[in-house]
Amino acid sequence: MTGIAALAITVSAGVSADEIYKWTDEEGNIHYEDRPSGAATEERLQFSYNRTNSASVQKRVEGQRDMTAARQKAREEADEKEQSRAEEIAAAEQKLADCERYRSQLKTMLESRRLYREDGAGERVYLDEDEKNKARQQAEDLIKDNCSS
Repeated sequence: MTGIAALAITVSAGVSADEIYKWTDEEGNIHYEDRPSGAATEERLQFSYNRTNSASVQKRVEGQRDMTAARQKAREEADEKEQSRAEEIAAAEQKLADCERYRSQLKTMLESRRLYREDGAGERVYLDEDEKNKARQQAEDLIKDNCSS
């Protein structure tokens, strides 16, 4: 903690001192100065540092940027995969619902004596035997195409 405070004072003041002195006053407050104070509790702090290599800092920043971009891309790919999976599930559920509807229609066709369709005016038009067979065949084809079993 002491070293951090001394470093902060040195950097914030813009001082490029070779020597820093630490001393404690009568009230217990700690002071840092660039000149000796003559206090009995004074001690000289030794610092050593190496200049920052701009190239290595730039390389580290670029590496972090690349890692962030890779994480973002992986997150987007996972989201796309999850959305694709949800769409597949929805399609499978729709196919199952369609299958049940086609089976129900075929059952109705097989059990009913009279089949009809509605014309444009909403009137019932009853199917003859050929039309019934054609409608049943269409229902069976839909079941074959949309139902797995």
